[in-house]
Amino acid sequence: MRLLRPSCPARGFSQASGMSSEPSASQQSSASPPSPGSLHLPENRRARDRSPSPMRGYLIPSPLPTRRTRTFSATVRASEGPIYKGVCKCFCRSKGHGFITPADGGADIFVHISDIEGEYVPVAGDEVTYKMCTIPPKNEKLQAVEVVITHLAPGTKHETWSGHVVSS
Repeated sequence: MRLLRPSCPARGFSQASGMSSEPSASQQSSASPPSPGSLHLPENRRARDRSPSPMRGYLIPSPLPTRRTRTFSATVRASEGPIYKGVCKCFCRSKGHGFITPADGGADIFVHISDIEGEYVPVAGDEVTYKMCTIPPKNEKLQAVEVVITHLAPGTKHETWSGHVVSS
């Protein structure tokens, strides 16, 4: 006696069994969920208003470490550390971050817009002082915190955070 079994649950029974490979109507309705339009609320209940949620729109939180997302202990360690000097390599106000080239050489240091002190937006060539903090989760890379522009790059236009343009 030969046993018949399905070759694939989604396709139905195999051709060898002599039965159709297309699923029946009862198999289709149980596999697919009902559409939201086909569900009805009881008459005494109304649809609940949903609060706006960033996850509802599938927005992913920014991976950039900011002053707000940094832990208190990391902030304390950074503020107790030494002050370093460097030059702003680049900074993009619309992206909210840039890089600083250390005066003593080495790899560029990441800087976030929330860690810049003072009234000017940094531009390439500005001399800055900063302290350093590690970037989680692995704490392998470094980030500049408490960044202060000490000398504006000569011959460049600088913008204040409020939008005023100043020539230096």
